[in-house]
Formats: sequence, C-alpha cells, structure tokens
Amino acid sequence: MASSKVTDYGITYLKALHKLALLNMEGCPVTAACLKSLSELRSLKVLNLGFNDDISDAILAHLKDLTNLESLNLDSCRISDEGMVNLAGLRRLKCLELSDTEVGSSGLCHLSGLVNLESLNLSFTVVTDDAGLAALTNLTGLTHLDLFGARITDSGTNYLRSFKNLQSLEICGGGLTDAGVKNIKDLTSLTLLNLSQNHHLTDKSLESISGLTQLVSLNVSNSRVTSAGLQHLKPLKNLMSLTLESCKVTASDIKKLQSTDLPNLVNFRPE
Repeated sequence: MASSKVTDYGITYLKALHKLALLNMEGCPVTAACLKSLSELRSLKVLNLGFNDDISDAILAHLKDLTNLESLNLDSCRISDEGMVNLAGLRRLKCLELSDTEVGSSGLCHLSGLVNLESLNLSFTVVTDDAGLAALTNLTGLTHLDLFGARITDSGTNYLRSFKNLQSLEICGGGLTDAGVKNIKDLTSLTLLNLSQNHHLTDKSLESISGLTQLVSLNVSNSRVTSAGLQHLKPLKNLMSLTLESCKVTASDIKKLQSTDLPNLVNFRPE
C-alpha cells in the first residue's frame, strides 16, 4: 500500500488478518488511530511506516505488543529520543531504520537490548560520538551500520571496534581524520565502506584500510587523497567500485591501477 491514499479508516479492515506478516504503509496518510488497529496484528514481522510526519513519539507506544517484528522502518517520521523506549521490547528486530529523525544519543540506550539487530540506519540523525555509539556496543551482531550525516568524530570510532561482523559501514559528514580511520582497519568483514565528505582524510587513511581485503565498494570522495595514495589499494583484489570524486586523483590514475592490480574494478569515479 506504499504511497497510496489509504487512511486510518481503511486500516481498520486489516484487524482480522491475524496471520499478516508484512505491511508497507510508507507515505500513506495515516495517524495514531492507524497504529491502534495495527497493535492487534501480532504476527507482523515487517512494518514500514516511513515518510509520515504524523508518526510521533507518543504513537510508538502502540508498537509495544508487536513483539514478532523483525524489520521496522521509521525513516523521516517525527520521532525523537522519547519514543525509543517503546522499541526496547522488540527483541526480535533485525532491521531498524531511523534515518532523518530527531533520534539522538540518549535514545540509543533503549536499543542496547536488541541483540538480534543486524542492520541499523542512523543517517541524518543527531547521534553523537561517545554517548551515542557507546550505547550500541552490545549489538555485536550488526552487519550494516549507516551513520551518514551523523555527528561522528575520531572519538566515536573507538566504539566501532565492537562490531567485528560489520559488512557495510557509512560514516560521512566531515568529522573524521586519519586517526579515526585507524579504528576501522580491523573490521575485516567489511565489503562496503563509505567515508566520503570527510575533508581531512589523506593518503594515510588508504594505508590504514589496505588490509580490508574483502572490500567490494570504497568511497573516499571529497577528501585529501592523492594519486600517490592509490598504491595502498593494491591488496584490495575484490574491489569492484571505487569513488574518489573531488580528490587529487584522475581517471587515468585509477585506470592504471585497474590494469595492473585491480582486475575486478568495473565502476570508478572520476571516470
């Protein structure tokens, strides 16, 4: 039903669907009354409420009984730290989308018990370093963590060491230096790493991540990386995508690296 004109009245007809497992209401004009109806759908495993300004903190109380949820999308909803307490009991959650909300560091403490979480999107939130990421260190099963646009600096990257199973990591927004990237170098399960828009990163950062040989996609755009630093990427034989836009690197530099050391590289910028 995503992006349809279904309203609260229409959702009341779903009450009888006790075996319903997936419900996508992204962008639908529903309000608090809708969630009252949904609270009876105890078999729900996937619920998408994204892009709805009427979904607020108080409304999230109606999610408490949906304890079978494995995926919850609250992208761009009007929620903050106050509402996070209502998610603390959803212990089966594997995927949680909180992008573009007012959720901050104090709200993340309510997620510390969600040990089955595998994917967490905190992009464009007000999450900060120590208070925020420290609350997540119990979530050692995370495989995907998106911090694009969050307020993460070198100090916060210390907590990333707890996430040994991470396969995808995005930290973009300007707060990192080469010192912070050193804390990422031991996350050897990474296949996607996006460090774009961190303007202080230099060739030393490429040296730090040269041991992440499982990388398939790497983005260090808008940094101070130069052609000289490309030598550090030679061990990344699985690399298929490399983005270095707005760096002191040319397409010919990358093509040379591709021809001699990175035969699997099929997508690169500048091109």
